[in-house]
Amino acid sequence: MKTPSFRTKLWLYFILFTALIFSLLWILQTVGLQNFYDGMMEQNIRNAAKMMISAAQSDNFFDVVDKLSFEDSLLVYITDENGNVYFSSDAYTPYFRQPGRPGPGGSRINPSRRNDPFPVSPGSLRNLPNNYQSFLEKIAASESGTVEYIEGNTFVYGSRITIGEPDDDDDDAIAAILYVSGTLGAVGAAASIIRVQLLWVTGLSLILGFIIAWLIARRFSRPINQLTDQAKMLSEDHYEDHFQKGFCRELDDLNESLTQSAEKLSEARDYQKELLANVSHDLRTPLTMIKGYAEMVRDISWEDEQQRNEDTGIIIKEADRMTALVNEILEYSRLQEKDTELHFMEVDLSALTEDVTDRFEPLFRQEGGTIERSIEPGCIVRGDRDMLERLVFNLVDNAVRHSKAPDMRITVSVYKDDRVHLDVTDHGEGIAPEDLDHIWEKYYTTRQRGGKGVSGLGLSIVRRIASLHNAEVSVTSQLNQGSTFSFIL
Repeated sequence: MKTPSFRTKLWLYFILFTALIFSLLWILQTVGLQNFYDGMMEQNIRNAAKMMISAAQSDNFFDVVDKLSFEDSLLVYITDENGNVYFSSDAYTPYFRQPGRPGPGGSRINPSRRNDPFPVSPGSLRNLPNNYQSFLEKIAASESGTVEYIEGNTFVYGSRITIGEPDDDDDDAIAAILYVSGTLGAVGAAASIIRVQLLWVTGLSLILGFIIAWLIARRFSRPINQLTDQAKMLSEDHYEDHFQKGFCRELDDLNESLTQSAEKLSEARDYQKELLANVSHDLRTPLTMIKGYAEMVRDISWEDEQQRNEDTGIIIKEADRMTALVNEILEYSRLQEKDTELHFMEVDLSALTEDVTDRFEPLFRQEGGTIERSIEPGCIVRGDRDMLERLVFNLVDNAVRHSKAPDMRITVSVYKDDRVHLDVTDHGEGIAPEDLDHIWEKYYTTRQRGGKGVSGLGLSIVRRIASLHNAEVSVTSQLNQGSTFSFIL
């Protein structure tokens, strides 16, 4: 079975997310709405009753009762323990009645009282609820003087209160019972309206969700498809393409990785072409000579020991030359890598130069040459020891190869001031001024200067090692007098 595309998966996940959101909304607005409403209503009744109790001994007690009963749709009675009504208020009572103004409920229990706390005159009295007697019985049986319960679809909260404050001359405080009730389940009709509305909202939202999901999936899949197409182009040697950025950070990181890969592949391709173009001749020459002299030994000089030894000596020399050529190519290729790993440490450049010079001196002496040394001890630098050894080796080897009779003498100097200097001087043919800017180029020796080097990579390797160490490398030369190569770290 074929794996679904990124666009299809994103579209399906978005649709699933939309369906889950609306399922949750249906559950909350239909199944859970009634319970949520009832719970909030009960809490509102408790809070309103407690606010009335807190205001029972204040001057604006009846205003507070009117206001709360009107705003929260509550039915409130204040009676004595026998059910005689002192005061009543409901959702239709205009709150903040003016003192002395008749209200829709309430009566004076004792009109002869000099300071009657009730602000209304006798009027049409609201009938008590049918279950009021059982409410009074619950209050009487309550040790805390407070009750709350649900009867049918009504939540009832009751408490004993004291209205007014007693004073020393005349007791104006009245013991009373507060009855507060509210209707539960009133959301039933609203729930049916909400269900119809949700049907429309759900249908329209799902249609809109399908469209938005398709657009989002298409928008997200487009840069990924482009990356896929461009990644395929890498396998077809199209390395010059640069990938688009700006859609999101993760894809930008992937773009960056692909761009770096494309650059490395391009560099590898260019190096491969250059290697084939410039090294093919250098490899072909020793291989041709090895094959020719091997055939000569087989066909002509096999019986002539002296000639055979000369021919095999040339074969060995050419094989060594080819080995050195391959090694230099591999060394240069390794140094050209951007992620070349360096192992920096404290390196005694004086001792390292002495060691390299010791290796050259016996063979150079056999050819009639001499090596003069001016090496100041204890010149410590920080760098990669193997690379610095290769640099010194290449500079000394270059001097040895370009020395010529009668003055086959080279000078190797190491000294320090604020930096450490390495100078290697030969007294050979020198370098023409027009060539000084080109001698660091790879393969330049074998192509332009008569093939005196092995591969033409020696000085290129020197310059690359100096670059990796943030060091300086330079040359001064005069024709027929020699050259001095300087390395400063």
